[in-house]
Amino acid sequence: MSNTVDAFRSRRSTVHAPRGAVATSQPLAAEAGLATLRDGGNAFDAAVATAAALNVVEPTSTGLGGDVFMLYRDADGEVGAMRACGGAPEAATRERVREAVADDRDVEPAAAAMPAVGPHTVTVPGTARGWEATVREFGRRALADVLEPAIEYATEGYPVSEVVADAWRHGETLFEDAHARDAYLVDGERAPVAGETVRLEALGRSLSAIAEEGADVVYEGHIAEDIAGAVQDAGGFLAVEDLADFAVEYPDPVSTTYAGSEVYELPPNNQGLVALEALDVASEVGAADNPSGSAARVHYLAESMKRAFHDGHHYITDPEYEEVPPLASREWAARRAEGIGPEAADVSFGVPDATAEDADTVLLCVADGEGNVVSYINSRFAGFGSGLVAGDTGIALQNRGASFSLDPDHPNRLEPGKRPFHTLIPGLLCRGDADWSAFGVMGGYMQPQGHLQTLVGLLDDGLGLQAALDRPRWRYREDGRLAVEARTPAEVQHGLRRRGHDLEVLRPAMFGGAQVVRDRDGTLSGATEPRKDGTVAAY
Repeated sequence: MSNTVDAFRSRRSTVHAPRGAVATSQPLAAEAGLATLRDGGNAFDAAVATAAALNVVEPTSTGLGGDVFMLYRDADGEVGAMRACGGAPEAATRERVREAVADDRDVEPAAAAMPAVGPHTVTVPGTARGWEATVREFGRRALADVLEPAIEYATEGYPVSEVVADAWRHGETLFEDAHARDAYLVDGERAPVAGETVRLEALGRSLSAIAEEGADVVYEGHIAEDIAGAVQDAGGFLAVEDLADFAVEYPDPVSTTYAGSEVYELPPNNQGLVALEALDVASEVGAADNPSGSAARVHYLAESMKRAFHDGHHYITDPEYEEVPPLASREWAARRAEGIGPEAADVSFGVPDATAEDADTVLLCVADGEGNVVSYINSRFAGFGSGLVAGDTGIALQNRGASFSLDPDHPNRLEPGKRPFHTLIPGLLCRGDADWSAFGVMGGYMQPQGHLQTLVGLLDDGLGLQAALDRPRWRYREDGRLAVEARTPAEVQHGLRRRGHDLEVLRPAMFGGAQVVRDRDGTLSGATEPRKDGTVAAY
């Protein structure tokens, strides 16, 4: 895939429709969601159908071995959330993991750090029970019905899209085990190229088993045994009991008011508070008073983002293990805004070992004609995840546990059963009782930055949905640099350097993947990320 700016200049328009809209990063998956709507499903059914299809047609970013989260506004006007995110194995103490890592790397235990991939990064996957809970609690179709398109793509085959083919090459070096290479590499050797038809037959069999037996087969049945066996065979501690104990949660969303609108995010252990704090601080410093797209506007937004990242990485963790302060309060924002001036400040990311700067995710947004809007996000963390595939199931297991630390003083220190700091944040925007949007931006630490920039475009600048996603983006990096896309105007880049920002130019794929749908007085609209393969399917 070309990484030049010219690959991302195609013109798109906001899509408008009367009855249903599905926005996501791969066209076949969007069509799976649309077919579910046409067949009588609602937005929740379509969300699961789309997510399951993405598991097959964009397996580089999501899968049954990962986690899933949702924010929604339903047809009755209720705003809510779903969290299907597992924790560390009960046997995975810091001491045991440190000793195992030290043995693997032939170093002293004191020098051992949490690895990026491998068996010790596998946490309990929440996806299967999350999908099942979504259709059971909010949908009207059976789980088997909404899994049909994914099963067909997996067993009958599909041609790989361009951006996905580029990301798939990561598997050539990541996968070492024969199960993994056979499941995801052509002839066990190479990634498919764009347009090449692939079949993921092992994954198709697992999806069929879930359709027939329900999600329990992943947590208590033969798939659970394969998952635990794969991790233990590789030296990890995940057990069937860890899987069987997993349950889906329905936390209360957190929110703030920005530019007269209400923005909803997920609470900890997710980084939604980072996005909300950045919005609050940007409001305090009057970032929107500067011209749209100017160096001054970007500067004040980036400085707000710096403070929010510092605080989020210092405080956000599993709230069952440590209290998280009110990062989205106006009082907190006012204090954090005091140090922001016309020059760039040196603000750390909060704590070392954040390890989630660049990650891979899928996001989808669905609206139906009944008034349901859903933001749904699925991920294994980094691409294909840990590098482990569970036996002959075709299920690649996530490496979300890489976000833990073996440092006992780290806010996200590893503890048995604890959920890791999670980057996944679906979003909701309310611009009035009859004006709701579901949105999100994929990509590790780009996610809250993408939320900030998308909302500024929509609310401060009055842009249409697609125009807000098309604009050049920036991102604050863990090393303190400020990255921009090459198409950022030269005068903006020069202005940022004059303000003291250490600027770097990154390829477009580093700036996330956004999706958004809107229901305004019964008219549905959608926009999709121009840096991805995606589309808005609507009718």
